[in-house]
Amino acid sequence: MFNEISAPMLARMRALETIDAHDRTDGTERLKRLRQIPPETGKFLALMAANAPEGAFIEIGTSAGYSTLWLSLACRLRGCRVTTFEILDEKVRLARETFQLAQVEDWVELVHANALDHLDGYAQIAFCFLDAEKEVYAACYQKVVPNLISGGLLLADNALNHQATLQPVLDRAASDPRLDALVVPIGKGVLVCRKV
Repeated sequence: MFNEISAPMLARMRALETIDAHDRTDGTERLKRLRQIPPETGKFLALMAANAPEGAFIEIGTSAGYSTLWLSLACRLRGCRVTTFEILDEKVRLARETFQLAQVEDWVELVHANALDHLDGYAQIAFCFLDAEKEVYAACYQKVVPNLISGGLLLADNALNHQATLQPVLDRAASDPRLDALVVPIGKGVLVCRKV
């Protein structure tokens, strides 16, 4: 799967990595920063998504589309699409540019909307990646987990670097009888939940 990263996709990944690195050090306003996952987390996402059961693939929090590029690798392998939700106008513009330049539009559907307004429409979620504002994690968890199919996966970023803020969600996942859950110490920490 990773050896099938095309030259256009790799070029866009590198460009976004450069922008993200600058955003973290040049004083860019918080909501304007890309705040994307590191490459090792991207590889982890792609591996997990490639092995998810059949069903809907969704992403909550597109930003400029970096994590979506990794998910598109799994989607191409499986012959499916990922639906990714983003609220901010500028991030939607950047994501559209990303998907066009990386030539992944066949595997990605970008929705310019609040995912919370649409999640009830997904009754058979096989894979969900959550990387949005931390204040919405609990609400997203409440909408996604009941709609995960057996063996379906919910992965949430920032479980370690925002642990204090996310502790109620982490505790809920750890004690939820519907799930097997653990935090994987990769990147900024990924909460991995699997529907039993």
